[in-house]
Formats: sequence, structure tokens, C-alpha cells
Amino acid sequence: MTQLQSTLESLKSRFKAGSYEETVTYYLSLGDGEGEKWTLTVTPDSCHFTPGKIEVADCVLKTSADLFVKLVNGSWKPDAKDFIMGKIKTSDVLLLRKLQEAFGL
Repeated sequence: MTQLQSTLESLKSRFKAGSYEETVTYYLSLGDGEGEKWTLTVTPDSCHFTPGKIEVADCVLKTSADLFVKLVNGSWKPDAKDFIMGKIKTSDVLLLRKLQEAFGL
């Protein structure tokens, strides 16, 4: 299991049930390599990670696997400069914020 896979696995136990009122999908593009594209489906009661790309997602998050692991582990918190420099990109800032709250990031 890669560090990215173990990080995603650790998120399951951090999910705060009741954070969402309806199902939301996230596409996580965490690099160009194999195993760096993930779909996260969140329901009011659970979350589920699936390897691979989804064609239509409510929110797209693009960053590197390394920075994503640091975000989850708490050693990096993106700020406006990171968005401006392109270290992290999203299609929906509000849903990204909701993701951070639901998983305690």
C-alpha cells in the first residue's frame, strides 16, 4: 500500500457523519501517475474512495500526492498564495472547505 493509499484509508475513520445533507462527489487528481486519481463519494452517513477518474464531479481537487498527504497529516494548510501559484486547484472552494471540515483537515 502506498503512502497516498494509506492516507486515504485513514480519512475514512476521520469522517464526521452528518456533515453532508446529500451525496457529494469529489474527483481528486493528485498527480499523473498510476494510483493518483481518486473519486470520493460522501453521503450523510459515510464516505467511500474509488480509484480512478469520474467524468462529472461536484468538486474537483488538483494538487500533488505529496501535498495532499501533508494536508491530511496537518503539516500543510493551503493559503491564498498556494492557490495563486497553482499548488492546489479546485472547481468549488465552498465544497473544498466542506471537505476540510467533514474530515477535520
